[in-house]
Amino acid sequence: MERIHETALDVLENIGVANAVPRLQEVALKKGCRISDSGRLVFPRTLVEDCIAGTPKTAFYLSRDGSRDLEMSGRRVHFDPGGEAISTLDVGANIYRPSTLIDLYDFARLTDKMEHLDSFGKVVVPTEITDHRAHDINTAYASLAGTNKHVELNFTHTGHINDALDMLYLIAGSEKAYRDHPFCSTGGCPVVSPLTYGEDNSEVCIDAPRLGSPASVIIAPQAGATSPAALAGTLVQAMAETLAGLLLVQLTTPGHPVLFGVWPFVSDLRTGAFSGGGGEQALLAAAAAQISNFYNLPCSVGAGMTDSKAVDNQAGYERGITTVLAALAGSNVISEVGGMMGSLLGCSFESMVIDNEMLGMVQRILRGIEVTDETLSYHVIEDVVYGAGHYLGHPQTLELMGSEFLYPTLADRKSPEEWEENGSHDIRDKARERTRSILSSHYPTHIDPAVDKVLRERFPLQLPVEAMTATSGRW
Repeated sequence: MERIHETALDVLENIGVANAVPRLQEVALKKGCRISDSGRLVFPRTLVEDCIAGTPKTAFYLSRDGSRDLEMSGRRVHFDPGGEAISTLDVGANIYRPSTLIDLYDFARLTDKMEHLDSFGKVVVPTEITDHRAHDINTAYASLAGTNKHVELNFTHTGHINDALDMLYLIAGSEKAYRDHPFCSTGGCPVVSPLTYGEDNSEVCIDAPRLGSPASVIIAPQAGATSPAALAGTLVQAMAETLAGLLLVQLTTPGHPVLFGVWPFVSDLRTGAFSGGGGEQALLAAAAAQISNFYNLPCSVGAGMTDSKAVDNQAGYERGITTVLAALAGSNVISEVGGMMGSLLGCSFESMVIDNEMLGMVQRILRGIEVTDETLSYHVIEDVVYGAGHYLGHPQTLELMGSEFLYPTLADRKSPEEWEENGSHDIRDKARERTRSILSSHYPTHIDPAVDKVLRERFPLQLPVEAMTATSGRW
């Protein structure tokens, strides 16, 4: 980690980052940065280290009502579906279709009921909305209407943040009410690999603190395509680029919390295509979390993806391996882990429900094994050895049944005979049933109807009111 860190600082100090936006250049040059002969902004290592030290070590994602507030510090782990897929796999279907605004709303409603998904991001893109302002306004509205959890908003242009703030103030009741308890955040991918600032996303990241929540900086190079094929080299570039994103925020809004999003990905070098489910991806995500913890910064990684197009065994093992490694490495937020399919090109409702159960098991693993005088169970063993000869009815067993163990609702533990007698259903069958049960009944009113009316008069909202009630008949 020391060597990766030092080499990343060498990259920033000697190679630098191209296309720095004027707002960054203005403050950076005053802080001792310079423009190299090749026109790249280079950062003195002492400045980088000062910015790391000055970034808060704890950040919070607040939920609307305070019931699901998230503290991101140390090795606390939370899960977010993330995504921005362009297609949706309908319940029971095997063919993808272009995703829509209604899909985004439905995924938000489903996330609202998933106990192990902690926040919500734009899992699918409403492909029917091509106007950028309308797109940003409508994705914000659909997300906020569907879930009470913290929502990460996405903006194609920084000017659209004003629209979102106006909407958030109305939903919260006032500007002060929102400022006292900000339940949305934003950020972006400010660096285009290799080592080039992207103008629009840089501007969004500079203005992200206006939402009052941590600014999310996400960097996603692909090993072998936009970063070195050597995994250590990809980590060096990814850390340098994420530090460049951190500097973007810290130099323009010193001391603001940042979610340090090192998301190194992998290319299948046989085709050049993105691959999200391999062992290399699991290693990179875990390593990214370790190095972020080395900096003691609140962090996120991308994990829990699959390259499979079907809700099948490949999807299960790819998700399980990448998620559990990132979790054990201590990433504060693990994103892309709620139903993302087909190398992030699609999203599945049933898979989100299955993933939720997997995440419960991951959280149980993270809780570990408590070792105390009581749990070592010497006297319990003594009681049973000289008594009943089994532990099934022992008071300790009954006491710990609901706390020491997590019981799946989708995974099947019946005998083969009982499974056959009950119809031989697989996990997708059960997930399909639960998905339809939730989406046919859970139409939350997280936005007051009177406020909703004002929002519809003020903004070009395209989610039909009739699609937001159980009488719509969609499920």
